[in-house]
Amino acid sequence: MKKVLILVVVGGFLVSCKKDWACECEAGSLTYTETIENKTLKEAQEQCDDSGSVLGVDYSCEVNVFE
Repeated sequence: MKKVLILVVVGGFLVSCKKDWACECEAGSLTYTETIENKTLKEAQEQCDDSGSVLGVDYSCEVNVFE
């Protein structure tokens, strides 16, 4: 039980801490990466996560840890 509690606390800390994230978008064969600075994971996802179609080209964006 202690191990589960420790994992929950550490996981919550990692998700709630502010850091830099990479917003990676793909449209057809093109890839674009934008840095989202000093945000929590949830804030970065709200700013970045998106998908759809523009002029018949499908695109999708997702948040990844900035490396």
